[in-house]
Amino acid sequence: MVRKILRPHLKTARDARAVRTREALRRALLGLLDLKPLEQITIRDICDVADVGYTTFFRHHSTKESLLNDIAAEQIGQLVGLALPVADSSDARAASVALCSYVDNHRKLWSTLLTGGAAGAMRDEFMRLSRLIAATRARPGTWPPPEIATILVVSSTIELLSWWLRESKPLTVEQVAEIHERVVLTPAVNAGEINLGRTARHTRRAKTR
Repeated sequence: MVRKILRPHLKTARDARAVRTREALRRALLGLLDLKPLEQITIRDICDVADVGYTTFFRHHSTKESLLNDIAAEQIGQLVGLALPVADSSDARAASVALCSYVDNHRKLWSTLLTGGAAGAMRDEFMRLSRLIAATRARPGTWPPPEIATILVVSSTIELLSWWLRESKPLTVEQVAEIHERVVLTPAVNAGEINLGRTARHTRRAKTR
């Protein structure tokens, strides 16, 4: 009896090859960012390190910035996906611990992204996603306005993480999470609660006049 040899479907094989190529390009860019800023890296540099053909690069990304943005979006999406459900529970400390734990578990990658040539792209993507989330959660009478609150919280978060990742003797996850919760999150939350309280009091006074 002749056994039939099962071969992978052509589309599946191509998809697997595409996944390997994208991962190789991703690793190559991150490795190069450890050495120099993005503006000094060429697409040919990335292809040489990834062992990928020059024209193949453009089947996946139009520019090196596009590749970097994909990496930034994926990492920030993971981070926000972990921290957001905890933040919804009004437990700021748990949200801060979730955020810092994720960065610590992927420390080399985030060091490359935040303290190397990718810092600008990470900041932009973090801000973009956070603004989208803030816009969907704005409540009437919110103070400060959601956009500026988002800018301040995100900027402070990025600066804190960048500082932490640059330290030769970094603080523990719990220590950085405490700084993030007490210095970054709590003031923003308190500002909103104070304003909402004032708005409620002003509304009651207006009704009694």
